[in-house]
Amino acid sequence: MNHNDIKTGVIQAGFSYLIWGLLPIYWKLLENVNADEILANRVFWSFIFMIIVLLLTKKWELFTATIKGFAKNKKQMFALIIASLLISVNWYIYIWAVNNNHMIDASLGYYINPLVSILLGIIILKEKSTVYQYISFVLAAIGVLIISLSYGQFPWIAIVLAVSFGLYGLAKKLINVDSGVGLTLETLVVAPIGLIYMGWLFVNESNALFQLSTGTDLLLIGAGAATALPLLYFAKGAQKIPLSLLGFLQYIAPTLTLILGVFVYDEHFSKLQLLSFMFIWSALTLYSLSKTKLFTGRVVRNQAEKLN
Repeated sequence: MNHNDIKTGVIQAGFSYLIWGLLPIYWKLLENVNADEILANRVFWSFIFMIIVLLLTKKWELFTATIKGFAKNKKQMFALIIASLLISVNWYIYIWAVNNNHMIDASLGYYINPLVSILLGIIILKEKSTVYQYISFVLAAIGVLIISLSYGQFPWIAIVLAVSFGLYGLAKKLINVDSGVGLTLETLVVAPIGLIYMGWLFVNESNALFQLSTGTDLLLIGAGAATALPLLYFAKGAQKIPLSLLGFLQYIAPTLTLILGVFVYDEHFSKLQLLSFMFIWSALTLYSLSKTKLFTGRVVRNQAEKLN
């Protein structure tokens, strides 16, 4: 990796996380529309948008060839279907959380997502982990316990968001395709369901699309581009920068969401919630440092000194 590639990758990945962090503003503009209709429009127009992208980037033949390949590979086909359903659940819960004044819970979910991914890797993929990453998981678990006690109930929004996105990443590891083609395939799986639901709303005259206002129509249709663009920029940026740097950048989105929830949309942020977040931030800091060459280098040197 040369310096220019890393710089470009940071800009691309950073831009994607910036969009994800500010997306709550977009969904808030649609708070007069039910979350299920927003999701149906999101998956359908994402598919339409990605078809246009594939045609413009001359990847249509690759797309059709990949479909034929998936038809012969049942394992990848199953992984694709699971990934599509998981990301749809994740999108729905996130939209619902934002429009029902649970942005803080949503940000918590994406803060603990990397640690959920560690746990899934250890349990399912039998990946080895360092003692520092185990400590990170314990700290995050304490944070979740504190926030559960402060609410008097399990923080299901945060956990569903973290687990669904973690499992989505796990399913994606089994799908080895071009990023644009992969996103198109994922939306292809659920787009028919979204279209059927949108049709049912039209028949029952309970639809918001083409019914409320031109602004609402544009926002619902634009949800496709708002979904696909950050994913495409992320895929490009992630290929050019070290994983440790990407790990730091990923906290841009939940941090912006937390700031929006507390300071823009006046969601209540108690002292116990702050304590919980402090444990989780500490866990993430330790986890991120454990992935850097500087930190791991010091650990190796310390171990060598002890042996000598």
